Amino acid sequence: MKSYLPLILGMMLVTFLPRLIPFIILSDRPLPPLLRRFLTYIPYTALGALIVRGIMQAPSGFEAATITGVCVAAVCSWLKGGMVLSVLAAIMFVFFILTVFG
Repeated sequence: MKSYLPLILGMMLVTFLPRLIPFIILSDRPLPPLLRRFLTYIPYTALGALIVRGIMQAPSGFEAATITGVCVAAVCSWLKGGMVLSVLAAIMFVFFILTVFG
């Protein structure tokens, strides 16, 4: 039986080093305010892309739960609940809807 450990370690280095090197190089330098502001929006953009894809691919019969989950996440975000709180509130609300009415 072959050992896959060298292959796994090689793949780890190839994916880890390109992320580590800029972090080490740029850790002492202050970022310009515009770049810092741009970087704060990346998690919200990625989450939005995942949510829109999930909405478009929702199984039939779950439309009400999907719409209410999106509405709860939107309201929670609007009220400055933060990204994690918005996602958790939407998940709990959809779970409640599916448990009670599903």
